[in-house]
Amino acid sequence: MKFLEFTTSLQQKLNLIFNNIQSKLQGPTTQKILANIGWLTIERLLRMGLGFGVGVWVSRYLGPEKLGLYSYAIAFVTIFGTVATLGLERIVVRDLVRFPEREDRLLGTALILKFLAAIITYLLLLPFSYFLNSGNPEAHFLIGIVGIGIVFQSLDPIDFWFQSKVQSKYTAYAKSAAFTLISFIKILLIIFNAPLTMFAWAGVAEVGITSLGLVIAYLRMDTTSKKLSYCYTTARHLLKDSSPFILSGLMIMIYMRIDQIMVTRISGEYEAGLYSAAVVIAEAWNFVPLIVVPSVLPNMVTTLANNEEFFYQKMQFLYNAIAAFFYAIAIPTTLLSGWIMPTIFGADYADASPMLAVLIWSSLFLGLGIARSSFLTAKNWAYLHFLAMASGCVINLSLNFAFIPAFGGLAAAVTTLISYGFAAYLSCFFSKKLIRNGQMMTAALSFRWRWRGNF
Repeated sequence: MKFLEFTTSLQQKLNLIFNNIQSKLQGPTTQKILANIGWLTIERLLRMGLGFGVGVWVSRYLGPEKLGLYSYAIAFVTIFGTVATLGLERIVVRDLVRFPEREDRLLGTALILKFLAAIITYLLLLPFSYFLNSGNPEAHFLIGIVGIGIVFQSLDPIDFWFQSKVQSKYTAYAKSAAFTLISFIKILLIIFNAPLTMFAWAGVAEVGITSLGLVIAYLRMDTTSKKLSYCYTTARHLLKDSSPFILSGLMIMIYMRIDQIMVTRISGEYEAGLYSAAVVIAEAWNFVPLIVVPSVLPNMVTTLANNEEFFYQKMQFLYNAIAAFFYAIAIPTTLLSGWIMPTIFGADYADASPMLAVLIWSSLFLGLGIARSSFLTAKNWAYLHFLAMASGCVINLSLNFAFIPAFGGLAAAVTTLISYGFAAYLSCFFSKKLIRNGQMMTAALSFRWRWRGNF
């Protein structure tokens, strides 16, 4: 009898949860957000399917040593390229939502700022790379090729405009077309035994084609009556609000990519290739918070202005969803890591299995950190984001210097997990303004999920 009562009670609770979630998905704003997420998800699934298969084929073709060299070049450029973003994405999206009447000035100013920053960054990248890689001309040459992509990415503000309209399907169109084309080109490069530099050029071409696609999509929209313009006052406002994000973004890229650079320089390109392969699997699912958070950000900004308590309910909902998703990914990946790496990448990559088992858990904290960034953007507390990222960066660098010489890629994986956990989660308890966020994350991490709030 007690078992029957328990079963009935459990069924009633599950029905209540299901009906609650279902009711929250009926609003027009929610439907628009879900449609936006859907288009971005299709693009990412295409990247995971076709891209993952081609990426594995490329990794097998190059082998751990050449893969390590290529990953080193990408990591090097990524860190520099972060400065060229100027931390503008969330700020521009926020202001486009708040001040639609200033759209022409915001978008035009952001484009000019990004282009100038991209040119300056690339010109600084080349001599810095030559200084650090004077004994490895192949690495310097690869960095010079990959770095050209920074200039093409100066057109990203067009993507910001689509984000503010919750119309990222056009971004998905451009990225999917470019990615599909370049994937087939990479297959041809493998068939014809192309050198490593050709794969680097293919990567640059993908960025360029994506940017061209965004421009075409924007010009086809009903924007003919609008004229983009540059405004000094707007530029100063954007840079003032985004400056903490420039620094915090740099901190993020340093502690996300410096491990690959340090493993290469300390333990060699072969060890770096193993680590890079593990990173490919571990980061495969990071696209989820990267498409969900930008999709809900405009709604979060509006909600905060109208109802702060409802805003916090939405934040809890977001934390719960991200934690649930990454638990579902991380647990089986950890258990099967010894089978995943040699099966997918080949026997040469079997030693990367322990690295994967650790790295996959860093994605959980990365996802929570991305979700928290929407809170900080809405509150205009970007400086707290910078402080958290800076602390994570210091921890990452210190532990990497201490343990990579002895333990190689595995030390870098453990260090990444520790630094992500601190920057995204533990840092909340060092600021009165973020303690509530820390408590909400704790509830999400400890399975105390209450599905209140909706978008």
